[in-house]
Amino acid sequence: MDEEKRITLRLPADLHAWLVAQARFARRSLNSEIVYRLEVERDAAAADAESP
Repeated sequence: MDEEKRITLRLPADLHAWLVAQARFARRSLNSEIVYRLEVERDAAAADAESP
């Protein structure tokens, strides 16, 4: 990640709580957890696009 962008993100309270719990379990910050999950989904979407 060469360049970083800052955004404001509004989440439902229950989704925020779930993400916080997942981040704690994975020993990551909330920000790192969100970035990790987005990257996983991006990679999966790219793999799906490449498969016949």
